[in-house]
Amino acid sequence: MYGNYNGWGYEGMMGGFGGGIMMILFWGAVIYFIIWLIQNNKTNDKSQKKALDILKERYAKSEIDKKEFEEKKKDLTN
Repeated sequence: MYGNYNGWGYEGMMGGFGGGIMMILFWGAVIYFIIWLIQNNKTNDKSQKKALDILKERYAKSEIDKKEFEEKKKDLTN
C-alpha cells in the first residue's frame, strides 16, 4: 500500500540524501562568496593606501606641487 507512493513523501523533492548534498553545496558556495568579497575588499583598500603613499612620496620629492597633490589625493579618496 505505501510502497507505490509516487508523491513527494519523506524523501522530498531532491530525493533524500541528494538534497542534503545540494544544501551543503549551496551553503558552501554562499560562505565562499562572502569570504571572497571580504578578501577582495581588503585588496582594494591596500592598493588605495599604496597609491596614496606613492602620491605622498612624489609630493615629498617635489615632483608635484601642493595643488596637484590635493587634486590627486581627492581623486584617490573618493
